[in-house]
Amino acid sequence: MARVALLSNPRSTGNRSLLPEVRRFCDLHKDIFHYEVEDVGQIGAAMRTIAMVRPKVLVINGGDGTVQAALTEMFNGGHFGETPPPVAVLPNGKTNLIAHDLGAEGDPIEALGRFLAIARGDLAPHIVTRELIALSGGTSSGKPVVGMFLGGAALADTMLYCRHKIYPLGLPNGVAHLLAFLAGLLAIIIGRRATFLPRPASLKVSMQRHGHLQGRFAVLMVTTLEQLLLKSQVVTADGKAGVLQLLIVERRPLVILRAFADAIRGRLGRYKVQGIHLERSDEIRIEGDDSNVILDGELFEARSDRPIVLTPTAPVSFLRLAA
Repeated sequence: MARVALLSNPRSTGNRSLLPEVRRFCDLHKDIFHYEVEDVGQIGAAMRTIAMVRPKVLVINGGDGTVQAALTEMFNGGHFGETPPPVAVLPNGKTNLIAHDLGAEGDPIEALGRFLAIARGDLAPHIVTRELIALSGGTSSGKPVVGMFLGGAALADTMLYCRHKIYPLGLPNGVAHLLAFLAGLLAIIIGRRATFLPRPASLKVSMQRHGHLQGRFAVLMVTTLEQLLLKSQVVTADGKAGVLQLLIVERRPLVILRAFADAIRGRLGRYKVQGIHLERSDEIRIEGDDSNVILDGELFEARSDRPIVLTPTAPVSFLRLAA
């Protein structure tokens, strides 16, 4: 039985330079079963093969989109029966929100070595559970897609702007994200006059037992992660536990700057601020006209006649490195 199964996506941005090192590491450690896919469409076949070697830990080597596709296949495919292995994520990608939430930062090869060392011993002290977001609607397959971080409204448009306009410039990730934030803020300040900047559409967001909000928002964020962008933690002012964390920031410059400043200081959600809405819900519905949302890197479209519905999954086991 392999202690670690490693699923790699060579087309992930980080793997363009990293993959040769990963292959050399795996060649030196025979208790790693390494499976490479040419595109995410092959992840189903990969999971069927990986299930046959019964690994103690499944490590995913790719960006957030690769992680999302792998988790969706695990959720829908049932390849591991009732006892799927805990999932670990290498810090390899543009944003790496999931890897950071699980304590994996820095050098990916070093993180892989730590995952292997943990797999050779007792996993229990390193196991954490997370519910996932199950997204229904907005997909052609009709099957739920699962992930851990969803962005919508101007946030999604800014993420797409960063992906298509700023990342190709080859700037460091931190610089690219800052430029994308400034572009999104500028779009809000000057309105629709600058066609090169992202433009948010109107959305209606309905929450179970919490009514609904409607308008053109700067940020729509739904997550089950503990840590978000800038390593901030979102907590509701009343401190209530919940499964799906929802953050909505209204499309006003001063409100956005306050939310950004609170996020940098790790205080987002600790105090009630007009224009910043924090809720927890077991079901969230998103409706709009040609409104984009992004779940762990994959784009979906919310429409008035085909709303996106978000619900939590059962808890899934992950392997967390010490922070």
